[in-house]
Amino acid sequence: MDLLKKINDTLLEDSLESILNVSDLDSAVELFFSLEKETPRLRKSINICISQHEGQFRKSGEPYAVHPILVACIVSFMGGDEDMMISSFLHDVVEDTDFSLEQVGSEFGDEVKKLVEGLTKIVSIREDKLIPSSVKNQKLRSSALTFRRMLLISIEDVRVLVIKLCDRLHNMLTLDALHSDKQRRIAEETLVVYAPIAHRLGISSIKNLLEDLSFKYVMPEEYDKIDLYINKNKQQLQINLNKFSLKITELLLTSGFSENSFEIQKRVKHYYSIYLKMQRKGITIQEVLDLLAVRVVVRDIRDCYVALGVVHTKFNPLISRFKDYIALPKQNGYQTIHTTVFDDSMIIEAQIRTFDMHNTAEYGVAAHWRYKGTGSVNPKLDWLSDITEKEINADMANDDSSPEDLYEYAKDNLYAEDIAVYSPRGGIFTLPRGATALDYAYEIHSQVGLKATEAYINKVKYPLLTELKNGDIVHIITGNEPKYRCSWLNSVKTGKAKAAIKTFCKQKLKELNNEIAIKILSSVFNVMDITILSWLERENLHKKISKAAYDSEYLKDVVNALKKYPKKDKLFTLNFTDKYIVKKQKFENIVVYSNHKINNVEFDYCCNPRRGDDIVGFRQGANVTAHHKFCERAGRLLKENKEVIFVKWTRNAPHRYQMILNLENKRGALANFLNYLARLQVDLVAIKLNQNEETKSDFFEIVIELNENLNANNIKSRLKDRYKIVEFTSLSDAYKN
Repeated sequence: MDLLKKINDTLLEDSLESILNVSDLDSAVELFFSLEKETPRLRKSINICISQHEGQFRKSGEPYAVHPILVACIVSFMGGDEDMMISSFLHDVVEDTDFSLEQVGSEFGDEVKKLVEGLTKIVSIREDKLIPSSVKNQKLRSSALTFRRMLLISIEDVRVLVIKLCDRLHNMLTLDALHSDKQRRIAEETLVVYAPIAHRLGISSIKNLLEDLSFKYVMPEEYDKIDLYINKNKQQLQINLNKFSLKITELLLTSGFSENSFEIQKRVKHYYSIYLKMQRKGITIQEVLDLLAVRVVVRDIRDCYVALGVVHTKFNPLISRFKDYIALPKQNGYQTIHTTVFDDSMIIEAQIRTFDMHNTAEYGVAAHWRYKGTGSVNPKLDWLSDITEKEINADMANDDSSPEDLYEYAKDNLYAEDIAVYSPRGGIFTLPRGATALDYAYEIHSQVGLKATEAYINKVKYPLLTELKNGDIVHIITGNEPKYRCSWLNSVKTGKAKAAIKTFCKQKLKELNNEIAIKILSSVFNVMDITILSWLERENLHKKISKAAYDSEYLKDVVNALKKYPKKDKLFTLNFTDKYIVKKQKFENIVVYSNHKINNVEFDYCCNPRRGDDIVGFRQGANVTAHHKFCERAGRLLKENKEVIFVKWTRNAPHRYQMILNLENKRGALANFLNYLARLQVDLVAIKLNQNEETKSDFFEIVIELNENLNANNIKSRLKDRYKIVEFTSLSDAYKN
């Protein structure tokens, strides 16, 4: 087969144009059988689909059966087998009609039944069951539940995931028919659940489409800005692309390549990838250097490196952006050489890969179905096994982990640009961009991460939270004692590290709370810990006493249950009612519950707990010092039997926001900005400078706090009137809106 025909045939976006033009059943059936040779099973399943969905219509007004038929068209294009296409026709029949799963098995066999059952169990958010977009916790839970069901079902047959991705792609293509709030909800779920799974399965053709289609509805203003710029400069961008690709073609031809031995693809980058680059670097679209990309597709690996040499000989490369994913493939099977080069006044990304690599990049796990016998490989699915194993282990251990925990664990493994680092013996470990030395330690083994004390990167000692770079050689030194580092949970990047820290800390926190609760009660009643334990056992409260360390109402209940005991120990009966009343005493950030009068609460210098961290208080007279519960100094104070008192954060916490802003690089610019923040009564929490060497401007990443009296939208608006705000996001919302 001619190489040019092969490459053009892999462009999913072009093939979707015919699907978008179909709105009636006859056209849908005709399109499907133009893609697939008709067989009795296919005809039978398509007839059942049409008859069972008769009288049902989509929001657009078209017959409902058009949707599953067009999903089957996409599955066909992805190279799906006959069972997958039949399952596509029937994927809503079992849920929405009287046609049972047993009938599916009887008519089409166990394989189709298994696929349809898997698709039916993935109860995705349906149009008529959408929760309000404002309900953040429900939104995250719904996405997490969908996510968990998809992963647990698909471990038996990954074809379920591929069909579901094709189903979601068609839903996204027809989203205009829905109300705006439903559009946003479906798009949000697509962006946080479906696109990451497509990415990890290596199906970039679907991933890119899902991202761009979702981006349009989730962030319409940002989408429109990019769209306006691209369309405004479309002619010049196309001229630049054509000019560069012509130069590459001439260079390859004069370097020994024949006309039929390579193919050049050229494109403007996908909108969502442009947006992510803008966010990651804190820049505007005008400052994105490599909007344009050219792909060189050749016959074999040797030609990839010859082509790379040709490109680098003629054009100066940006070495910092060179990545060789052929020598070090990504975990999803992706292999391509990436290089970014200067051409006159342009900067263009060039990708170089073989035809087989191109198939794997476009179709991932589906490549070996679509291109049988071409050598395309099935990408690794270890991540799917790891995630499912975590869920099974949690169930066996009766762990109270939630769907949200699994989602948080999985998404970190699913959707991140990979880097490769090495062990001292040459072992390769793939980690997400931004991963730290501690992430690497947990990747080796959970116990290595727990007991890690030092990290040596390229034989130089660095802190454990040092961010790793592609190609680093990392050596971890461990000690004998575990280091829980619970306050580091948000500093690590991998799902494995986060899950391990969370699990270790949850168990340790339970033990600490048990000890702290007993000591709080000892302080209330002014007796020994062993005395409190004996009272608790008499009242059968000893098994759940840890709750008294963090629940003030439960603490009061326990005190009320125990206050009869000190009376019995007294020789004379006195009125002890007031002595054991636990009262609330409120300070600026902390609330104290105690029967002692407290005048002052302060934080010790050693641990600097952040709002929301688990804290413990130690009383000395009328003063209380608060520590993080995992603070080493707090641990020593507990061992020394220092008096413990109940403390917790005030309920009305200031809201934190992250800003990325661009300031002109001139004297006094930052000082003026900070003075303006002060005038707005906005508190500065943290500031980080990201200097762009390619421009004469500075980008600052700033975390601010707004008290409950300040309106975030008003502050954002007033700042934008004066300064170039690239990003302004809440640090507490599930979707960071």
